[in-house]
Amino acid sequence: MPFIKEEPPINIGADISVRSFEMIKEELKEYPKAVEFDSNEIEVISRLIHTSTCFEQVLENIFFTPNAIPRIQELLQQKAKIIVDVNMIKVGLSQFYLDTYGNEVICYINEPFTFEHAKKNKTTRSYAAVVEAIKKHKDQPMILACGNAPTFIYAAINTLLDEGVDLSKVAFILFPVGFVNVVESKDYGKRFCEYYNIPAVIIEGRFGSSTMTVATLHATYKLIKDYDGDKKYNGKE
Repeated sequence: MPFIKEEPPINIGADISVRSFEMIKEELKEYPKAVEFDSNEIEVISRLIHTSTCFEQVLENIFFTPNAIPRIQELLQQKAKIIVDVNMIKVGLSQFYLDTYGNEVICYINEPFTFEHAKKNKTTRSYAAVVEAIKKHKDQPMILACGNAPTFIYAAINTLLDEGVDLSKVAFILFPVGFVNVVESKDYGKRFCEYYNIPAVIIEGRFGSSTMTVATLHATYKLIKDYDGDKKYNGKE
């Protein structure tokens, strides 16, 4: 039987995106866990599912502090610096959103001083990079976004405390992935954010990625004009 060439059933980018989110919305109705989240949290969750195709892992492991999304939005609108652990996040973030809200993405992972400080202090480069980033920008609003290196979380928390940073101007998005330090670092971040009432979005457990970190930020940006924290997801919105 001869091989016959085919074309994609849907071949327009915008149409593919719309259909993808329609499918996610429909499938979410099969998960009782989904009703526990408000409409803005569901929007973030949908983006994370769109990025990973993992319904159960996202729904069972996602953690939001109270009003995390609107509070992160406020920081973005205050021109918060977005301090990240890897350049993959920096490259992945929409330049349109960054320009619109005046957010600069800071990643010092490949700076010469980072190599020097990491070697001197016997830390990872991610640890050294975030220490320097927080010290330099400690008087400005900041969102600390981690998608790869759990040592970033320890460094961020410890430096915020050591430098006496105003924690009312800080938020966390924590999605490091892997095996060593990962679960422990997220637990440390969660306890810190709950204790100091810091807005945070965290994927608990080993699951995560830089692309999911980017997806969370993009969903949060997109919702700035649509925020309604009292709405609850009912599968019909």
